[in-house]
Order: sequence, then C-alpha cells, then structure tokens
Amino acid sequence: MSATARKKAPNAEDIRARKGGEPLVSLTAYTTPMARLMDAHCDFVLVGDSVGMVLHGLESTLGVTMEMMILHGQAVSRGLKSAMMVIDMPFGSYEESPAQAFRNAARLMAYTNAGAVKLEGGVEMAETIRFLVKRGIPVMAHIGLTPQSINTLGGYKVQGRDEQAEAVMADARAVTEAGAFSVVLEKVPQGLANQITEEIAIPTIGIGASAGCDGQILVVDDMVGFFTAFKPKFVKRYAELGPLAEAAIAEYAAEVRARTFPADEHVFADQAPAKGQKT
Repeated sequence: MSATARKKAPNAEDIRARKGGEPLVSLTAYTTPMARLMDAHCDFVLVGDSVGMVLHGLESTLGVTMEMMILHGQAVSRGLKSAMMVIDMPFGSYEESPAQAFRNAARLMAYTNAGAVKLEGGVEMAETIRFLVKRGIPVMAHIGLTPQSINTLGGYKVQGRDEQAEAVMADARAVTEAGAFSVVLEKVPQGLANQITEEIAIPTIGIGASAGCDGQILVVDDMVGFFTAFKPKFVKRYAELGPLAEAAIAEYAAEVRARTFPADEHVFADQAPAKGQKT
C-alpha cells in the first residue's frame, strides 16, 4: 500500500511483510515539526541517536542518554499519524545483559509510544534480541558500521570488505534467527548488501549499502542540508536548506541593525482598532 493511501501506521509485522516488495522509505526525526513533514511519505521514522551529533553538537553518538532519547521520542511521536516510529537504544543501555536491555527498551516504548526499538550489533546481540522479542518488544537490528562501536572499529569505516564479508553475513543471519523484524545495513559494500538482502528473510534497510536493499534510510538533516559539519559519501543532498537559513538569518540581523525591522506592518497601534479593522 502506498504512503498516500495508508490510513493507519504500520507495525513491526507489517514492515516484515514488505520483504521483497515496494521499497521501504525511512528518515530520522528528532522534533515534532520535522516528523509532521515526513509522516505522509515514510513507512517508518527513526528517532536516531544521531540526535547527539545533529542537534546537540556531540562528536559521536556515545554521549546520548536515555533521557535524551525519551525527550526526542515524545516530540516525534506527537508529529506522526501514519508512519511507524522506531527509537534507538543509546550506548550503554542494552549491552550489559538482556535484562538491562529489556528494562530500558520497555521504558523507551512506554514513555514515547514507539512501535519498536533499534539496537546495534549482530552475533553478539542475538541473545538480547531473542530475549526482547519473546517479551513483546519488536527489534530492528543494525549491523555493518555500528556508530556506537567506533572506538573498536577504528572509526567510520566501510564494513564487510574482503575477509570481513563473512562476519557481516554471519551477523545478518544471527539477527534474523533471533527474531529481528528488519535490519539496517550501514556502510556495507554493494555486492554484500545485495547478497544479504537475497539470503535473509527480513527486510534490509540500507544506509550507504545498495539500492537493492528492501528499503533506505538517511539522516534528514543530512539530506536537506541542515547538518553541514561533514557529508558522508552515501548522502544525497535533496536540498541545501542550511545556506538558505543562514542567508535569512543574515538578512534579519542586517534589518534589525538598520532599524528596518520591525516595520509598520509588524507592530501594534497605541489604540485598539475599530471593530472589523486589523490590529
């Protein structure tokens, strides 16, 4: 069903059922206004821990907290009616044990009305994914480049080339068998992404992977040009709103200093207008 015809937000099983069908569309969102703009066009919206870098100026996602995710999740939830909301579990909120993961995932879903959580990791997180799914928490997996692991990966490098390919494939198989309803493939070579998509039974969501994936996701501030600190190779800029906003701010500042803003049409008369006239 197309996004324009859909009346009810899909759930995790609806997303799973889209395997091999019309590509799934997703973007990140962190605020109510942005969620409203993408609601009619996305199948699911991710409240990503990328919020730490995009909105809070952090150097990585490692400093993002549960409180930050809840706050932004609540904001995004208010802006969605027809898209499913998935929320990231922040670093340190799930790695210790399946029980820790359940407590924090349940808290995220209860406080934000998210339809699912997303967590990073493959083979090593399979037990946790299985534990959550059996207790009623839908899980979107995330393999390949996992930004919460940059200190052990050695930076934001492509994952799955040459001898690494089998390890990434093993991760894809493990999260599928553990019960994840979909899996994000980040910064994975195109051929490997296509191979994984063909082999596993759940939808693959590409970000820096392949057009052959079952869906795509981008950070919205990247694709509209608001976030300009750097531009990953896999990002296509569909707009350059950052420079437009800066130009508008500069024009505003110049008018304030010249005392040309506010003009007459922006201020109020000393006396109330007659009935029927504008204030």
